[in-house]
Amino acid sequence: MGTLDKVVGVLDALEAGPAPLAALVAATGLPRATLHRLASALCLHGLAGRDEQGRFVLGPRLVTLGHAALPSLPVVDAARPALARLRDLTGESVQLYVRSGDARVCVAALEGPNELRTIVAVGAVLPLDRGSAGRVLRGDSLEPSGYAASVAERAPGVASASAPVPSAEGEVVAAISVSGPIERLGTDPGGRFGPAVVRAASEVAAALSPTRRPAAAPVRSAPAG
Repeated sequence: MGTLDKVVGVLDALEAGPAPLAALVAATGLPRATLHRLASALCLHGLAGRDEQGRFVLGPRLVTLGHAALPSLPVVDAARPALARLRDLTGESVQLYVRSGDARVCVAALEGPNELRTIVAVGAVLPLDRGSAGRVLRGDSLEPSGYAASVAERAPGVASASAPVPSAEGEVVAAISVSGPIERLGTDPGGRFGPAVVRAASEVAAALSPTRRPAAAPVRSAPAG
């Protein structure tokens, strides 16, 4: 377990971006010889690699492992129809996030049709302390209608609205979001898209627990522009 902890520490350090050996030593606190041995082994197995400057980077095998792990998350398959409907309804990009420790991970995403749109890659690790989805997954207080909204919190010029996907036991298992440029979503993205996001989250919860039904009130098409 000690070696495994050290390996995870190296991968966590590489999550911040390419790093030379000295930077990894400083980030992990491991002896240089130990760090070099572990990093070389990670490279051998495709879990790490080297860029053109010789710095260590995360390896391509992690992408394969990440995609292979998605089927083990029932919420991903359950959310696909609702995400597609939400994207078509709003005309904006939509995402599904789950919590991983002190961060959130995008496990599903559909891009909006506009040339200027929000792009979040599946597998992207984002902070919990910025953005509406982060607040949802932290368990912060929501608006009375059941959503959280943010404007230019995680990235300049981006607004979003998110709602929690509860399990049958009432625990938040995911956050579903709609995001886009402030020029279209405005400074009140929750007022515009909050009801649609809440409806989508309810649909996902119902798909996870067939005995549950989504909210009965239909969501009207969001205004264009």
